[in-house]
Amino acid sequence: MAYETEDHEIQYCFPAINSSCIKGRRSSHEYNIMYVFFSLLSAWTVFLNLLVIISISHFKKLHTPTNLIILSLAVADMLVGLIVMPVDAIKLIETCWYFGDTFCDVFMIIMGLLISTSICNLVLIAVDRYVAVCHPLLYPQKITMTKTLISICLCWFFSSTYNIGYLVSGRYFEASQRSDVCYGKCYLVISFSWTFTDLFFSFLLPCILIITLYLRIFYVAHQQVKVLNSLMKSGQCVTEGSVRRKSESKAALTLGIIVTVYLLCYIPYYILSVTGTTVISSATMTFLIWTLYVNSGLNPLIYALFYRWFKISVKHILTFKIFEPASSLIDIFTDY
Repeated sequence: MAYETEDHEIQYCFPAINSSCIKGRRSSHEYNIMYVFFSLLSAWTVFLNLLVIISISHFKKLHTPTNLIILSLAVADMLVGLIVMPVDAIKLIETCWYFGDTFCDVFMIIMGLLISTSICNLVLIAVDRYVAVCHPLLYPQKITMTKTLISICLCWFFSSTYNIGYLVSGRYFEASQRSDVCYGKCYLVISFSWTFTDLFFSFLLPCILIITLYLRIFYVAHQQVKVLNSLMKSGQCVTEGSVRRKSESKAALTLGIIVTVYLLCYIPYYILSVTGTTVISSATMTFLIWTLYVNSGLNPLIYALFYRWFKISVKHILTFKIFEPASSLIDIFTDY
């Protein structure tokens, strides 16, 4: 972890190893600023998502299928801030990988798992909102806590299995293609076929499903709002079911914003990753990867802007009211 030397001699990640990679130079000023910035970014991401996790876990009024999926998404986002951001920041700042090949593989699996699980959770959210808005009478029977929990567990299981297979295939391809790899780097060389396979299953297919479902959701929600407005203008009584459908439409809109922000962060990365490093610079890819990480800290901010229950629960958490007797039974206003 050396700084730039006065005589500008070449530095190596592991000077005692002949095959060591060359270490990039940074001034001590740049070095310290980057560590402070990425540390604050990581801590902020963990803190915000921890608020979401505590809110949904503690207050029984928030124990719904939709919030269970939001909880799963928050766990994935928190782990990005807790594990992926700090490790990748060290790799970026030091320009070397000091943790060994085994931990490099583990890090690759965890990073891929959290990214895959996040987009899988977004698919589950889209399905949940589709049934709630388009088939409200069937929602209690089709979307239950048990079914949602099973879906989330399957989402995490298949994401981990897929990413382990992805890593093993990448390492096998890398061993057959490269013989000049230096020691002190952590990256994965993927075959052309695997690149497009991953593009389809990790991005295109989920995007098609999410966009299709939300187009249908917003069409139905728009029709429902028109009906409600016409009933209110004519002075007719608006039933509780109609109000509930309007509430579900508002929830779909809020979660639709989350999905849109997520896709805006992921689309450039996946499109440019297909072109390969020969077309775009490593600095551009690094920026796009960190855009994905930063997205993990954006979702709680969206909840704070649009969800009244999140604002109230955060107030209870920060004022330590959750430690009061029977605080979990407080009627958090779940107005979506």
